[in-house]
Amino acid sequence: MSIEIANESGVEVPEPSIVSVARFALDKMSVSQLAELSIVLVELDVMADLHERWMDLPGPTDVMSFPMDEYDSSRRPDSAGAGPALLGDIVLCPAFAKDQARKAGHSLLDELHLLTVHGVLHLLGYDHAEPDEEKEMFGLQNQILADFRAAKAAAEREQAQRSADSKVLGAVGLEDQGGPGAH
Repeated sequence: MSIEIANESGVEVPEPSIVSVARFALDKMSVSQLAELSIVLVELDVMADLHERWMDLPGPTDVMSFPMDEYDSSRRPDSAGAGPALLGDIVLCPAFAKDQARKAGHSLLDELHLLTVHGVLHLLGYDHAEPDEEKEMFGLQNQILADFRAAKAAAEREQAQRSADSKVLGAVGLEDQGGPGAH
């Protein structure tokens, strides 16, 4: 799976983490490993221009998705047997998201993860215009984010355990060489 990211926002963000959550969401949705996705982080004025041009709405927004192809339910990239797909672009605006993160009581990175998953789901044909659609999309979004956090925490615990094991094994190695604690 190819995920390209370009940060043109002027806001320093951990780009590998954004790519990681996008890849996790695409994997959870069983999108082909041959799929391609582009993520662009932009400044407020660029996002405002895109928002007005494509949605006919004034001012900036947090995330916009631009699918390369329109997918019907039988052709969605997450449907069984789907082949390679050029998914499209997700455009994020960290400056706009920063205020949302503060209001939501979480970090900018958490907000960018949420917006990235939201953008991925839009590219896959999900929407939230109607109450039933909103319930399905937001439920899926929340589940993907919870699974991502759990997988990330498990990986961090495993890494910490490997590090602790390496320290113990290193100390054992010193003992074998007549170092501290040798008998």
